[in-house]
Amino acid sequence: MKVFISGNIAPVGLKQLEENNITITQWKENRQITAEELIDACKDQDALVSVGPNKLNAGFLNACKHLKVIALHSVGFDQVDLDAAKKLNIPIGNTPGVLSAATADTAFLLMLAVSRKAFFSHKKIIQGEWKNYEPSPELGIEVKGKTLGIFGLGKIGLEMAKKCAAAYQMKVIYHNRSHNEEAEKEIDAEYVSFETLLAQSDVLSIHTALTPETKDKFTIDIFKQMKPNSIFINTARGGIHNEKDLITALEEKIIWGAGLDVTNPEPMDKDNPLLAMENVAVLPHIGSATEETRAAMAKIIVQNVVAGLKGEQLPFEVK
Repeated sequence: MKVFISGNIAPVGLKQLEENNITITQWKENRQITAEELIDACKDQDALVSVGPNKLNAGFLNACKHLKVIALHSVGFDQVDLDAAKKLNIPIGNTPGVLSAATADTAFLLMLAVSRKAFFSHKKIIQGEWKNYEPSPELGIEVKGKTLGIFGLGKIGLEMAKKCAAAYQMKVIYHNRSHNEEAEKEIDAEYVSFETLLAQSDVLSIHTALTPETKDKFTIDIFKQMKPNSIFINTARGGIHNEKDLITALEEKIIWGAGLDVTNPEPMDKDNPLLAMENVAVLPHIGSATEETRAAMAKIIVQNVVAGLKGEQLPFEVK
């Protein structure tokens, strides 16, 4: 059996695939593979490990309907046409659970970096602008005792909420399609309407999937319903916020700050005005980028690939 891997995965994954007598072909170029190149690469393969933002749409799936399994190097699956995959009987696997802690760490990092204008202050050192002590430079704000709002309180959102409640005694409110009883019992999280979430959150952290309902959810009209001293954090998907509207909201002081691990589009242009704002922190989609998490993801990918090649139920299948 043969598998094509469209990017880099942890060495443990490659080793385990080889131990299962699976022949590996891997994309090695320092650029994202194009749609046409991906189709061509998969023509003689039995499985695909999709790394990065490859669009696995109906066109790709119909061109590669011989694939026995597609394993995603992510928990998100918005890049896949699941209806087309189902019609073609191509099972899709993802990597849920194992990246929750690492991604929540990134959200927590961004919250603190924004609240203290850390990235902006660091740039001043690099630019030679740290000349003397100033008692009142560009001041940050404290998060202790403030209200954390979570939009999409699943595993990652709950990890973020636990950190904020424990470290800074933050009150946690959230909005989901349904109640998260675990969070309500464990950290006294309060379910609220979306409108209340916007109105009461001092920090609003996004942890929902990108769906037709959440795409471009955060527009200027939504930002106007948030507190003027609030911080917007997005470590989920860039498509959930309208980036032009976010820029406007920050420039016009409709909200206080923003921390992004995901942007719209990705990668972000180096001249994006967000990168020059003192109350903004941007990271290049590193949410799960730890050695431990990437190794765990690779092991799940192997489980999905091996099961799919055997015609068995994927242990982590997207339904």
